[in-house]
Parts: sequence; structure tokens; C-alpha cells
Amino acid sequence: MNTTTVSQNKELWNNILALVSKENEKTIYDAFFRNTSIYKVDGSKIFILCESKLAKEILRDRFANYLSQKINQATSSNYTPIFVTQDDLKDKQKFVDSSTEEPSYFKNSIIDPNYTFDNFVVGPSNSEAQKAALYTATAPGGIYQTLFIYGGSGLGKTHLLSAIGNYIKNTTPEKKVLYFSSQDFLNEYLDFVSGDTRREQLYKFLKSFDILLIDDIQMLKDKKKTQEFFFNIYEDFRQNHKQICFTSDRLPGELEGIDQRILTRFTSGLSVSITKPDTDTCVQILKTKIVASGSDLSTYDEDVLFFMADKFKDSVRSLEGALIRLNFYASINKAEHIDLKLCMEALQSMVDVSDAKSKVTEQKILNAVSSYYSLSISQITGKIKSGNIVNARHVAIYLFRDLLNLPLKKIGAVFSGRDHTTIMHSVEKIDKMLKTDVQTQTAIKELKKRISS
Repeated sequence: MNTTTVSQNKELWNNILALVSKENEKTIYDAFFRNTSIYKVDGSKIFILCESKLAKEILRDRFANYLSQKINQATSSNYTPIFVTQDDLKDKQKFVDSSTEEPSYFKNSIIDPNYTFDNFVVGPSNSEAQKAALYTATAPGGIYQTLFIYGGSGLGKTHLLSAIGNYIKNTTPEKKVLYFSSQDFLNEYLDFVSGDTRREQLYKFLKSFDILLIDDIQMLKDKKKTQEFFFNIYEDFRQNHKQICFTSDRLPGELEGIDQRILTRFTSGLSVSITKPDTDTCVQILKTKIVASGSDLSTYDEDVLFFMADKFKDSVRSLEGALIRLNFYASINKAEHIDLKLCMEALQSMVDVSDAKSKVTEQKILNAVSSYYSLSISQITGKIKSGNIVNARHVAIYLFRDLLNLPLKKIGAVFSGRDHTTIMHSVEKIDKMLKTDVQTQTAIKELKKRISS
């Protein structure tokens, strides 16, 4: 790209600005991006000419990573944007200094734009954390000035942290948001803080932000000097009513090797937990991911989603990984429809599927009950209320609940839209009969044998 002409540079920059204008509010675009241009390309650096010192500073401090992504996307190369003004060009020494300028600290700490509140699936395991994060995003620096989200790995803590950042950036773009992991913070401290001057530079950089989003704070365990530096940053944010959010794999009181002063600040804020999601939430997560990818939900059998939700419910990250693996396997095998057999083939390297080879499905239960009572499936799932049909229906509903552990609402949908109280009545009725009625005991035993074979 070093040999590009002025017209080629202009065309490239116009294309990039067209993307930028679509992704940013008009006021922001007009104020800082519209009147920029490529001054020159030198090696791995692209010099962006800004109309004012303020525009230069804002683009450098807030949008350097963003523009770098757009430039590299457009050029398929790794270029670093350097921001200059006409005054810089007049002052030769200043321009030389700008030429050697490096991007700000934490240059690799970028908020993932795909993590938003809109695509965060809410369930009983994370509802409280989602509400706290959303409130914090709408009122940063307010009554929940310190937000502490804790829970196991892969449950959605980073998603919520990033969602806060994306929400604030979209609704109040004048506020400066910085996201990083504690490991990034430790690396920056070790790499750049080699004396009072360098320490003060990093301190000043961090203080320039309005919101800090810090992932995996437990990684600062036993790092006394880094913790001391961090405590000073934390205190500055608290005293200036700025927002600071953390995630951790455990609640504040269980963190080891962290300065007591920091733990006290954690516990004075709002602490919320994320636990392992239930099966229904996992199914909804899968559906959300499938739709977001542009795929058709009808491509996947329902029992595929419930199987995956059950096997990977300990970690949302693992659940998403399983879906990626399944889609890849279906793609290379040119499968137009994904059933349980294909799913188990795809995931056999990730999970023990030996117990699922005879996997119970809704259809197997209905077929077995239909055959056992010599009734049609439509009679069993329909609304006819004659005695023998009603009894078979009770049995089928009981087996759905006992063998598949499906939600009552989902079972009701199979049986002509019956409500959850009706479904529960059927389950309780068979439960009661199993204690005293030999005929029911025999039927259930035989049906389970047929279904599992």
C-alpha cells in the first residue's frame, strides 16, 4: 500500500468513512470523522489528518482500535492509524514524534460488539445479574457505582460486562469506556511501569475513562504491587463518582490473596451471582444462537436441542461450542436436517453419548403407548375423553415427564395445548396409582422396557 496514489487513498478512506457513518451517530461522525483524510502511508502506519487537536485526541484515545479494525478489514493488512493535525505537519519535530507514537495502553482490549443485552438469554440462573447490569448501564456512576458479578466459568459474566460497555457506548458515546481482563492489567503494569514517570502515565491514562469494566479480578491474587496501583485507581473512580464493574469466579468474601482494602470496597457495592442455567434456558440460548446465525430453527429436531441443553448445561461457552461443532459436522456431511442421530455422531468426541444411543424421544413414547393400548397417536394427544383413551393419555403424559423431564408447558403443547395444571394432574394421578394399582405398575414397567429398547 506504500505505493498507492492520492486518489487511491481517497477512495479507500471514503469507503471506510461510509462504514463509520452507518455505525456511529450522526453527531459523533460529523464532529470527529467527516473531515478526516489519509495524509500518507508509511510502512505499517497510516497517517490520518484531523481538522483539530480535539478531534485528533478523541480519535486517538477513543477510536484508534475501532478505526484500525476498519482499515485492516478494508486492506487485509495490519496497519496502525496515526492521528495528526496541520499544526503537527508544520512542526517537523512534532510530526516526527507523532510518527513514532504507539497506540494507547490496552490496545488489544476491545469490547466484543456481539455481546449485547438484546441477545443475552435471561433465565432463573442469571435474571438478577442481568437486571443489575442493565440498571448499571443506564445509570453509570449511580447508586451501584461498584458492580460485582460472580459465578463459574462460561456462564455469561463477560457477556454482561461487554453488554454494559456496548450499551453505554451506543447511548452516551461521550463517556469513555475501557474493558480489560485482570491479566491484561497485570501485563500492562509489568510491561510499562518501570518507574515513577511510567507509572504516572498509566495512572493518567486509566483516570481519563468514565467506566472501567474488569474481567476475572481474581487473577490479581497475591500481586501486591499491582494491587496497590489498582487500589489507587479504584479510589479515584469512587471519589469521582465514576462506574467500575468487575467479574470474578467467586463472591468477594471468598477471594484469596486480595488486599483487604479492595475486598471492603467490593462488598460495599452491589454483588450479584450467575449460576448454571436450567435446561429450558439452555434450549433458548441454542435457539437464539441458531436464529442469529441465519439458520432455520426447523432444521433442528426439538430433541436435538434438549439433548444438547442437558449435556452442556454446566457452561454456556461449552454449549455454544457444541453448536458450532454440530453445525460444522452437518455442513461437511451436507445434512439438510439435523436429527438426534446426526447430533450424537457430531458430538461424540465432546461428550459421552453411549447412554443416548437408545435416547428416549417424544415420538418413541407416543409410539409405545399407542401400540400398548391399541390406540392412534391422535387419539392419545387429542381431546376425546372416553375412559380408555384418557387413561392412556395420563400414562403418556406421565412418561413424558418421567423420562424426558420436559417442562409442563412443553408437554401440554404436545397434548393439544393443555395447560400446566392439567398436565400436572395427569402426572400426579399416575404417581398415586403406581403405589397401589398392579395394572398400572405393569403397564409402566412394560412401556419403559419398550421405549428403552
